[in-house]
Amino acid sequence: MTTPMVEIDHVWKRFGTQIVLRDVNLTVERNQIVCIIGPSGSGKSTLLRCINHLEKINSGDLLVDGERVGYEQLADGQLRELPNREISTRRKHIGMVFQRFNLFPHLSIEQNVMEGPVQVSATGRSEAKRAAHALLARVGLEDKAQSYPSRLSGGQQQRVAIARALAMEPKLMLFDEPTSALDPELVGEVLSVMKDLAGGGMTMIVVTHEMGFAAELADKVVFMDHGMILEEGPPEQVFGAPRHPRTIEFLTRVQ
Repeated sequence: MTTPMVEIDHVWKRFGTQIVLRDVNLTVERNQIVCIIGPSGSGKSTLLRCINHLEKINSGDLLVDGERVGYEQLADGQLRELPNREISTRRKHIGMVFQRFNLFPHLSIEQNVMEGPVQVSATGRSEAKRAAHALLARVGLEDKAQSYPSRLSGGQQQRVAIARALAMEPKLMLFDEPTSALDPELVGEVLSVMKDLAGGGMTMIVVTHEMGFAAELADKVVFMDHGMILEEGPPEQVFGAPRHPRTIEFLTRVQ
């Protein structure tokens, strides 16, 4: 059997005394698109950050492509956190796109996309430059290669952020509400790029408030509230015939 791309097993996460994730279990298969929906503060973004070890889980287990991103299991079954360099090595094939674009303002768009392969993967600059231009063409921005982030619209900056993540040749892409900081007229251009990725078979986990996008492209929709997964299933079931009362209440308000 093929190993799932992501396996989340009884994961708990606390910030001090506040429980943010409560016994979360989720499997994401290869080439699957999973959209996570739910109210603000339900733990959606924290779950994404735990997947690539930007946040440490308190208990449970979390595997990406069959291995733990931040830990190794010792002979006695205990987990030991890996050194930062090894965590970075394991994390580099997990792309992440944030709400805010997080581009380097002092670097051109071309340099922003090149930075990861050159600094993390030791790719030669000429090779990284060729790849950067190919990726910028893919997101419709090759003509902006020499521009700086401040000269681009929010939608363009988010497309650059996607190209930058793709430059590391990820096997998994995580999107944390990638359109929430955009003006409404710019949302479509970012969703279009994400649809292109989905069509190419990229495994994607998307935290989103865009119900139409989730209904159209997701293989699985996950509804979270108060740090728990209350419902999951294909979009036609979750949106068309939700079973949990809280899912019904949420969708009634947002749709």
